Amino acid sequence: MPNLPDPLPWPEAVAPDTTAFARQAILNLNRTIFGFELFDRSLAQGTHTSASDAALLFNVLSHAECEVLMQRKIIFINCTHDTLASGHLELVPPERVVLELPPLDAPQRDDVETHLMALTDIRRRGFRLAFDQSVLTEPHLSWRPLASFIKIDISHASESELSAWVQMARQNPKARLIAEKVETEAQFAMAQDLGFTLFQGYWFAKPILLSGKTVRPAQAAIIQLINLVRQQASTAQIEDVLKRDPTLSFNLLRFINSAGFGLKHEITSFRHAVMMLGLKKLFRWAALLLTTSQGAGTSPAVANLAVVRGRLMELLAADSLTPEECDNAFVVGVFSMLDTLLGMPLAQAIEAIALPDTVVDALLHKQGLLAPYLELTVACENADDAMFAKASATLKLSSQQVNWAHLQALSWTETLVD
Repeated sequence: MPNLPDPLPWPEAVAPDTTAFARQAILNLNRTIFGFELFDRSLAQGTHTSASDAALLFNVLSHAECEVLMQRKIIFINCTHDTLASGHLELVPPERVVLELPPLDAPQRDDVETHLMALTDIRRRGFRLAFDQSVLTEPHLSWRPLASFIKIDISHASESELSAWVQMARQNPKARLIAEKVETEAQFAMAQDLGFTLFQGYWFAKPILLSGKTVRPAQAAIIQLINLVRQQASTAQIEDVLKRDPTLSFNLLRFINSAGFGLKHEITSFRHAVMMLGLKKLFRWAALLLTTSQGAGTSPAVANLAVVRGRLMELLAADSLTPEECDNAFVVGVFSMLDTLLGMPLAQAIEAIALPDTVVDALLHKQGLLAPYLELTVACENADDAMFAKASATLKLSSQQVNWAHLQALSWTETLVD
């Protein structure tokens, strides 16, 4: 992981009409990230126009930070039918974008064939189209051959209903099926069995509370290291933990000898590595390592999301809290998904770790100094407009400030060494 600079100041280019966005991962069968769906966070009262679609696309694809964020990833964006004819899409590369289009309301259904011409034209220009399951029924069947993706909401449908949807969707063999609103492991397994190949939903982002699992040895060593650092233990005590876990010590030496540190000579001594880092940076490194050392069956996207949470909370707190509390904000973010990552209830996961009261209050009780920052961070992920408005107002942060911090957090996370 490189030694990254301090966060950039709010840029002058961030104007009042800057688009703020949230993202949600779309995962493949291996639970690695296939693409991201973007949600416009700057819309007032849910307003959605061709101009707002264009602003979101243009801002995302023109930000240097987003180029890092979206590299080799496909972007899914909801848009209006008016967007297709607006000319704004000339600004964006079609190979990067999937346009998600809504069905027509009942009064507009006579226009299905009229819109078909625009949809055909946009496909001819290289854009891929995504529709929900309404494309499988009358009166939208004429759109089905144009679908590259068909998103099916599995949250309230029975297995027999979903099976029927899948059979209808297979009449267009070129369209990939996305199971949307996957909220449990059972739903994920069912969707796999039915033939879905892409998945999206809170189960991949929200903690899953499981019990009866033990912490793997590598994770236990990391927790022991974190406790020693919090207790300001001696270098000899910390070195002893590193010596007893080859994976842990290897990761530390790889980290400190990375190009980001710019050291003239390679460090091969654990003691020297600990002294070079100092306790504060060692704690930060161990927290990141614990977050990314997820157990078997846990999606890499969850670890990625946890690190984004930590960095975003730290950046949001930078102008209001002390450096120590900014560090604590980072810890709240990365540890907020320990239950999913370690496979145990959150209270049990953090019981073994010596943490400040403000961290515990935010994680377990959703209260205290850091709780609003966690609430705002989760709102950014889930496109929860009400929570976003409430938390940002509580913290006196504008959507532009949150947007800029989110961009930096996403970019920073993408640069971390695997």
